[in-house]
Amino acid sequence: MITLETILPPERTLFEVTGGSKKRVLEFFSTFIAQNTPSLDSQEVFSRLIGRERLGSTGIGNGVAIPHARSPHCKSPLAGFMRLEDAIDFDAIDGEAVDLVFVLLVPEEADDAHLSLLAEVAGIMSQASVRQALRQAESQRALYQALIEAIRHHRDVEDG
Repeated sequence: MITLETILPPERTLFEVTGGSKKRVLEFFSTFIAQNTPSLDSQEVFSRLIGRERLGSTGIGNGVAIPHARSPHCKSPLAGFMRLEDAIDFDAIDGEAVDLVFVLLVPEEADDAHLSLLAEVAGIMSQASVRQALRQAESQRALYQALIEAIRHHRDVEDG
């Protein structure tokens, strides 16, 4: 089963990323993910992420954005997480600047998996305590640990 934990390795949790703008953050992530995933092309990933943003911002409020896209070159779902050095305008639904960015890339045909991963991320990031822990993390390692703990806790609660 594909879980957030299995698709988000520590090296794709980025700490204190320089933002600047929504476009720059998505470009940065696209380049980063393509360098780590040979089947992906950074321009293609970027154009898909930006294309999704044009449909409506993925800024879900409370300083959180969940940019996501499908890619024909993506073999299985991939996730990345960035805590930005400075919050940026992301056209979020509440108008708040964004500093926590959870990126999701899924294969072209991944319908249910895509939606359930997206729902899981939204559920985790909607918790004030999780956002606070992520913002207080002092290092890349602490940031990853806080995120994985939140994912595990969310899963345990969901599984009842």
